[in-house]
Amino acid sequence: MRITHLGHACLLVEIADARLLLDPGTFAEDLAPVRDLDAVLVTHQHPDHLDPERVPQLAAASPGARWLCDPGSLEVLTGLGVAAQAHDGPSTVGEVTVTPVGHVHALIHEDIPRIPNVGVRLDAAGEPSFFHPGDALDAEPGPVDVLAFPLQAPWQRSREMTAFLRRHAAPHAVPVHDGLLRERGRALYLRQAADLGSPDTRIHDLAGAGPTDFRAGE
Repeated sequence: MRITHLGHACLLVEIADARLLLDPGTFAEDLAPVRDLDAVLVTHQHPDHLDPERVPQLAAASPGARWLCDPGSLEVLTGLGVAAQAHDGPSTVGEVTVTPVGHVHALIHEDIPRIPNVGVRLDAAGEPSFFHPGDALDAEPGPVDVLAFPLQAPWQRSREMTAFLRRHAAPHAVPVHDGLLRERGRALYLRQAADLGSPDTRIHDLAGAGPTDFRAGE
């Protein structure tokens, strides 16, 4: 498995010869070079996870890509002319099994209606398993090898982030949802993740690191 952090919650996951793009939102880097995708996976409709202005470009660059999303994002993507599908149980993209996990976005404030949020678990023979929760911490994907975790968010306390890491205790964890942080604050949250999360988890900060490989059993 190879993971490239493309900014905020957006990741390119290359697994079992498939290329899957997760949450191409407004805080992501330039996605023009991202081509030949097998699937685009969207956890929810907030713009920092789904940028409507980037959708036509992504669809044109990867015309054969399958678009899988939560129910709330389906209307957005359909309105943009994309033949998307809302998750209805596990799906396959090549040799990769995409399993939806979770239903609802974390509570931001009592005055803000909650929307659908569906995280995704990826599995393929001989590859590490992977989970991206989107914007929620209550989903239970089961044991995974590589866990994406929100580093900071308006809906998340720091202690909730570290509790999420402890609960899953994955061998490897990749911080996402960091687009609101400046350098000093980001370093603080990373230290908390490493020092107060699970002692069994290695934190891999992939921001700016380029493609990074993860191997099963390591």
